[in-house]
Amino acid sequence: MIRRAAVAGSFYAGTRELLRRQASDLISNDGPKGRAVGAVVPHAGYIYSGKVAGAVFGRLAFPEVFVILGPNHTGLGAGSSIMTYGVWETPLGQVPIDTDLARAIKGNSRILEEDHLGHQREHSIEVQLPLLQAFGIPFSFVPICLLSSEYLACKEIGLAIAGAVSRSDRPTLLIASTDMSHYIDETQARQMDHRAIDAILAMDPEGLHHLVRRERITMCGLHPTAAMLVAARELGAVSAELVSYATSGEVTKDYANVVGYAGLIVR
Repeated sequence: MIRRAAVAGSFYAGTRELLRRQASDLISNDGPKGRAVGAVVPHAGYIYSGKVAGAVFGRLAFPEVFVILGPNHTGLGAGSSIMTYGVWETPLGQVPIDTDLARAIKGNSRILEEDHLGHQREHSIEVQLPLLQAFGIPFSFVPICLLSSEYLACKEIGLAIAGAVSRSDRPTLLIASTDMSHYIDETQARQMDHRAIDAILAMDPEGLHHLVRRERITMCGLHPTAAMLVAARELGAVSAELVSYATSGEVTKDYANVVGYAGLIVR
């Protein structure tokens, strides 16, 4: 099965050469590269959040496999969707799903369902692929798309991922795709987002889940981030670092209705 690009030409450039140039321009190579267990990156249009994601990816030693968890914005498909076979296509080429790891993760979980519909039009995972493809290093990945769920579901999925990754002999990196606060003023967004970021820095997935729910922080990828943190801790991660934070106001100059973007690395 080929999953065709859904947001090429809107969230990012729609032609090979333009996209290659755009992605390369967004990736920062200023800091040292290092191995990591996980990362948190945004998924808006590249003009808004691409530099934040590029700052994170530029600091990572490249693995063989990525597990990319994103929120389901469309409401289509299963509540917890995983694809275990096929390829995803962007203007930069095709990226294969890592069938062995995907099936191992699904086999560990009672919640994850084989489902292509939830991924068909969803952008949160797709927008990560061209930035990773821009490095020119072959990789495979596992896409997992989550609707809103209780913390215990996030924990179950995180443990399923950790169990499968721990039994693999290939370097694997977990990515949680999320934007932060949506459509509030800049000052409030920064305040609320940094409270959520503090919970990520504390490596506290349950605390993050409770905080975002209690304070009504409009962080769309809460559940992917909580599941990633559960998996990362189980795999031995002990710390997180904030690499970059920005808001859409820095681009649009509309500071009354911004979206926040955070990029973090988990080691």
